[in-house]
Amino acid sequence: MLDFETTKAIVKKFGKNENDSGSTEVQVALLTERINQLSPHFLKHKHDYHSNRGLLKMIGHRKGLLKYLQKEDDARYNKLIQELGLRK
Repeated sequence: MLDFETTKAIVKKFGKNENDSGSTEVQVALLTERINQLSPHFLKHKHDYHSNRGLLKMIGHRKGLLKYLQKEDDARYNKLIQELGLRK
């Protein structure tokens, strides 16, 4: 789970203002941070299948949000994946 300070920093960086926690960019950035925090756990606990399912659901949710953003505004999509280091 993300701590309050990390969440605030992500919202401030990717949101339109510091209270904009619902925009697509912020949601994708928060999901990416949670996914990155969980990944080392699975290197140590290879057989944690229950948590792995949650991770896969988060990845699917992020994928859907990215697909929506690409469809709506390709420039914002490209900027976001560049900043987060996703894909190419």
